[in-house]
Amino acid sequence: MIYEWIYSFSDSYSYLNVFRYVTFRTFISFLTAFFSSLILGPILIRKLKSLQFKQSIRELGPKSHQKKSGTPTMGGLLILVSLLIPSLLWIQLSNPLVLSLLFVTFSFGLVGFVDDYMKVAFKSSDGLSGKIRLVLEFACAFLAVFFLTQSGYIDTELTVPFLKNTSFDLGLFYTFFGSFVIVGCANAVNFTDGLDGLAIGPVMVAASTFLIFSYISGHVIIAEYLGIPYVKGAAELTPLIAALVASGMGFLWFNSHPAEIFMGDVGSLSLGGTLGMLAVLTNNEILLVLLGGIFVVETLSVIIQVLYFKRTGKRVFRMAPIHHHFELKGMDETKIIVRFWIVSILLAVVCLTTLKLR
Repeated sequence: MIYEWIYSFSDSYSYLNVFRYVTFRTFISFLTAFFSSLILGPILIRKLKSLQFKQSIRELGPKSHQKKSGTPTMGGLLILVSLLIPSLLWIQLSNPLVLSLLFVTFSFGLVGFVDDYMKVAFKSSDGLSGKIRLVLEFACAFLAVFFLTQSGYIDTELTVPFLKNTSFDLGLFYTFFGSFVIVGCANAVNFTDGLDGLAIGPVMVAASTFLIFSYISGHVIIAEYLGIPYVKGAAELTPLIAALVASGMGFLWFNSHPAEIFMGDVGSLSLGGTLGMLAVLTNNEILLVLLGGIFVVETLSVIIQVLYFKRTGKRVFRMAPIHHHFELKGMDETKIIVRFWIVSILLAVVCLTTLKLR
């Protein structure tokens, strides 16, 4: 928005032509988001403390987590506000892909906010009913995907990574499939958010990977050369994703162990929904399973634990999600976090190799 007004003066001041380049706006969006989060972080932490918006720790969780009780939650608000500022300044909001991504990010964030607020208000680890939360998430995701497919901004083909020119047209079913991808990713990130900085690391890595995919998908020549689907307007997503990564970095400044603030569901659901939506917008729905491998494993550990316990009365893991299993085995929290980050980086590198293997 603001950049378009600044660019209108480029006839008089030629150096303002840089604002027409996505790459320049990507860098400036990154810096704006990062420094916004650094400035706003301490203010938000003090405000949340004064409002008594503190995390309630589950009694069934690891005993070491009880000392974290009272840490401010809803830190995802810092990420969302830091993302909104550069969006209003440097990003083309008339782009339907950008609008749909922001819609999913902030609508999922709203669902998470209500969930967090109920936990704080009732001083409980339980918030919204699981069924109600899923219904709200599916409704938001369905609206976004339905709008994009019906308007022709994205196609309904499912691209298979590692295989050249291999795709399947899902037709009308794609709206349901895309919605499932978004909601599934949102809740997978929510499961992962259990240690200081554990979730935000893989989120930033996955988002950075999607930044590359978005730029390439939105460039006709490069997309054709690499044999990936061209998505008109996808390049405009890159400054928005850069702002997301920078907001995450700013949040990590305060969330690193020992955390001064937790992201809460307002953060985990909005970030997970954003990653799922990016997979839909760039035709990388299947690749998301590999790119978000950390989130997938965390989710599977919960599913396996629940199903096996119902069937046998015994547990596969000492505790689920799986990061708690490693904790109870005596592994240091920081070591678990860093190793999960390393794995997510390795998975991202593997995903990037598909650009040349298709």
